[in-house]
Parts: sequence; C-alpha cells; structure tokens
Amino acid sequence: MKLLPQIQVEGGAEWLARTATQCLIDEARLSPKPGLVDSRGNGAHDDLTLALMERSAHSLTPTFQALALQSWQRPADIALRQTVGRLGREGEQQMMAATQGVNTHRGAIWALGLLVSAVAMSGGSANSHAVTAAAAELAKLPDAAAPKVFSKGLRATHRYRVPGAREEAQQGFPHIMQRALPQLRLSRLNGSSETCARLDALMAIMTSLTDTCVLSRAGMEGLDAMQDGARAVLKAGGTAQPEGQSALAELDRQMLALNASPGGAADLLAATLFLDRIDTPYLQH
Repeated sequence: MKLLPQIQVEGGAEWLARTATQCLIDEARLSPKPGLVDSRGNGAHDDLTLALMERSAHSLTPTFQALALQSWQRPADIALRQTVGRLGREGEQQMMAATQGVNTHRGAIWALGLLVSAVAMSGGSANSHAVTAAAAELAKLPDAAAPKVFSKGLRATHRYRVPGAREEAQQGFPHIMQRALPQLRLSRLNGSSETCARLDALMAIMTSLTDTCVLSRAGMEGLDAMQDGARAVLKAGGTAQPEGQSALAELDRQMLALNASPGGAADLLAATLFLDRIDTPYLQH
C-alpha cells in the first residue's frame, strides 16, 4: 500500500476529528428528541445541558485526531486494538474533566472512536460498508488493559441478557447500516427536511435497539415504550407528517414520564451522521 505524505495524513486525521466532533454536536442539537437533551432542554436528565454536551464534544476532538493518526493505514491487530483502547480511556478522562465528572459521551467515544480508527486504517478512502467491517474486526479483538469494571450499560446487558454497545460494534453496527442510514437517505429522497430525516433515522434505531441507557433507568417497560413509540412514528409516515409529529410528541411524553433517555440510540445517531459524511465527504448536509 502506498504511504501518503505526512501532511496528507495529518490533514486527513484533522478532518476526521473535526467531522466526528461536529456529528456529536449535530446530534445534541437535533430537536425534538424523546427524553434526550436537545435544543429545547435537558430531556429526562437533571445533570446534562446542551452547553455541556457541546463542551464534551469539543473536548473529544484531540482524542479522535490521535485515534486517526495512530490508526492510519494499519491492520486490525492486537497492538492497534490496545492503542485504540488506551486513547479511548484517555479521551474519557478528558471528557470527564471538561464536564466536571458527568458521563456525557462514553458510548459515543466507543462507537465513533472505532469508526474514526476504521476510516484511518483504510488511509481515509473507505465507504461506510468497509468502515463498519473494519471497525467490527477491531472490536472483536481483546484489550488486555481494559479495566474490569461494570458500567451501567454492561450491568444492564447482563441483567436483561441483551446485546449492548460492544456487540453492536462487533456485528458491524447493524442498527446503523440496516436501519438508520437507509432511513436517513430514504427520508431525504422523499423530500423531508434534514431535521426530519435525522429524527426518522433516530426512530429507525429506536425501533429495535436494546438501549442500555433506557434499560438502566426504566427497565423493560421503558424499552418497550421506546421501541413501540418509535415504530408508531415511522408507521405514521415519519416526523415530516403531522401524524408522525403527534406520535413523536407522545413518545417524548412517555420517555419523560418514565425518566428514560435513549442515550444508546443517540450515540448511534451521531455515528450514523459520521458514516453518512464518510460516504459523501464533499457534500454539506
């Protein structure tokens, strides 16, 4: 494989980091999202604000850039997996410092970090299918240095015996590739605004994701309400239609009543927006 001059590598890594950061910000600002922080308010959270989410996103830019530089034109092997794990954990510390200890984007560091690395592994020239396949290869490798600590998400996957963020990555992000990206593009094709297309993509993820953030806060009742509510929105024609907007408002009410926030779905939406831009890097969405 032909090696690129260092200036091209650095420029590519910088673009990937900037793009990943912007996708986190775009996801945070997207409104109205059920139970989630958005431009309207804090959703089901009492410790999160939009300003905090944006500060957190910006704090992760150096991490994404380091991941891209370290992964550039490298194969998926144990050495790279351990480097990615270490940089991800360092990024988490930077995020926690920026947010005074609030977990804003831990799941997004995992998903977007893997995807940024996977694009860089190809030398910056892969499409979303190749990128998710490479990310899955990386995610399947062990990281001996990973702390043996059970996060809320991991506890939920064990308690309810459901797949979580790790399995989603190891399977090549099926909720993005089979649901969110196709829905995003279909809604655009059907004339929806970019906001509605992104909300529809979020709904597509929520129809079947076992969102461990929701499970942690509201159990199976919350998960069922999320999945059923999201299906109702899409069945009503999506968020561009009045019936879809009503169904979305009802889902928002339910999530708030259950104190449930689909943070896992939000992380995957940010990753969806990232992969969409990888496929069309020169188009402004």
